[in-house]
Amino acid sequence: MSGRTEGGAVERRHLSLALMLAALCLASPTSVFAHASDRGHVLLLPTGYYLVGGAFAVAVSFLVLALLPADWLDRFWRRRQSWFALGDGARTAISLISFAGFAILIAAGLFGSRDPLSNPLPLVVWTLLWAGVTLLQGVFGDLWSWLNPWVGPWRLASRLLGASNEGRWRLPRWIGCWPAVILFFAFAWFELIDPAPDDPARLALAAGLYWLLTFLAMLAFGYRNWSRSGEFLTVFFSMVARFAIVERNEHGRLALCWPGAKLLAAEPLPTSGIAFLLLALSSVSFDGLSKTFFWFGLFGINPLEFPGRTAVIGSGTLGLVLTFVLLAGVFLLAVWAGQRLAGSDHTLGQAAGLLVWSIVPIALAYHVAHYLTALLVDGQYALAALSDPFALGWNLFGTADMQIETGIVAGADSAWWLWNVQAGAIILGHVLAVLVAHGFTWRLHPQPSRAALSQFPLTLLMIAYTVFGLWLLATPTAG
Repeated sequence: MSGRTEGGAVERRHLSLALMLAALCLASPTSVFAHASDRGHVLLLPTGYYLVGGAFAVAVSFLVLALLPADWLDRFWRRRQSWFALGDGARTAISLISFAGFAILIAAGLFGSRDPLSNPLPLVVWTLLWAGVTLLQGVFGDLWSWLNPWVGPWRLASRLLGASNEGRWRLPRWIGCWPAVILFFAFAWFELIDPAPDDPARLALAAGLYWLLTFLAMLAFGYRNWSRSGEFLTVFFSMVARFAIVERNEHGRLALCWPGAKLLAAEPLPTSGIAFLLLALSSVSFDGLSKTFFWFGLFGINPLEFPGRTAVIGSGTLGLVLTFVLLAGVFLLAVWAGQRLAGSDHTLGQAAGLLVWSIVPIALAYHVAHYLTALLVDGQYALAALSDPFALGWNLFGTADMQIETGIVAGADSAWWLWNVQAGAIILGHVLAVLVAHGFTWRLHPQPSRAALSQFPLTLLMIAYTVFGLWLLATPTAG
């Protein structure tokens, strides 16, 4: 009896120490670097208030969750509002239509206009697909499983060739999703560091080659197996879809759920899955960091006389790798410290494999903040270009002559609401991440004090990353 009493006293002392450290961290000034969206103006806003407010919101959410009963949170996450059943019969047809559209875009990239704002291929890939579909996945669920241009052609080819659904060969279990990690890094490098990722012909060759190699891999290893291990878009979109408010159960019925509820039903990710999620977040973060005056200053580059992407290939590649390594190291350190504080007997891999799911709301929030201006402006260019994909004077959808409204992101009034939407997305994403992390810490540590202690270092990391994002939203950028 006395042993349990002493153990409880130790836990209470640890928890008190953790709360005191949190207060000190909030009260002390912090110097960090951040991420944000592309923009052509410097925001003269009360940045300090936003930084303090964002950090305070994340910290308060942690403190409130630490005091709430676990059964209340469990009931909250389990609530569902059922809708209707959705069959799977149209998936092949929709995918074939998507493939046909993809083939037309590749042809437009090769033979259409050389202007990236007139050719639909770069606009669709970088704006509608990478920015737009990611946001749709985060709200409405796994739309990509219907829209991707492989499942339809793969099913037709499998029937014609008499191939097995499982493929001719099996992928070894240890490979996990490491192929997707490597391919995602190549994708991020091409987007952020390649000298001309918007060049239509260059992008057409890269996208066409990737489609072909992926299709051959699906025939060799099976569609499902390669989609889970090697096709990085499917791996990324399926992870993001776990945050969505719409889910589809095993009977095909659609239902509404709370944002992030499906994340708490996830199994621990292997090492490759942890690396993939952290790489997804770090690449978007580096995209913002690489455009700051601070980053250019590190390499002696005058940001007002940007020499072009070709001149910064080496520093960009180094920065992309270091950003991932730094984020992965800090995340694992936070998880390890939390397990030590809680006296956990779980391995670092088990704890990190669960807690890394809390990165999804943050990655989605950074996606919103980073690509919001591109969606608002380049999305209009995409609608216009799709009506005339080969620059032949067509007007297929009646949008070829539409007026592009760039004023929506220009001017003081636009800067004010745009910055507040971006800042709000980052703060909300980190608050939801704390909520998701809290649910996982309860799975790891059913005792309230141990759950709070184990989450404390990760919460400090999220507070720092909140400031990390808000600071860059107001710092000058170039390039």
